[in-house]
Amino acid sequence: MSAHRTLAPSTYSAGDEQQLGRFYDALTAEEALNPRPRHYLVGGLDDDPVELPKEVYEALLHVVDAMRKGLSVTVSPTSQVLTTQQAADLLGISRPTLIKALDEGRLPYTRSGTHRRIALPDVLEYREQRRQAQYAAINALSVDVDETHDIDQTLADLRRARKAVAAKRRASNAD
Repeated sequence: MSAHRTLAPSTYSAGDEQQLGRFYDALTAEEALNPRPRHYLVGGLDDDPVELPKEVYEALLHVVDAMRKGLSVTVSPTSQVLTTQQAADLLGISRPTLIKALDEGRLPYTRSGTHRRIALPDVLEYREQRRQAQYAAINALSVDVDETHDIDQTLADLRRARKAVAAKRRASNAD
């Protein structure tokens, strides 16, 4: 599993309520026993069971209970708080660039003493805004070439534009 894998809220609809009811009954049948039984998840190979932590078991129990009643279930991870370095890594930018964005108010944050903390959903939303702005900029710079335009003329225009940009860059470097 990737270190930067993020989870979006996911909604699951009830399937076969009878099968879910039997599954729920099997999960809850042992609750009165002492000591409380342990539950395992078994993969494709029978010799690789993984014990479910109590929290995962209880979450599974709530999900199955709701689904057996015909309800849809939305699993939504709670907000994780990131350091500025973690947020910068996730965004693919330098930490100073992120600090500048925070100071300019482009991204909300909280302070914990002298440290800034940023909520993961805010970082993901900012990343999506940046991505949309990048797509818009690329769209604005793109040239629509179709059969109605002369391709040779379009290429000549692009070469002239490239030369003009290079000349401008050389002039600014000479200063």
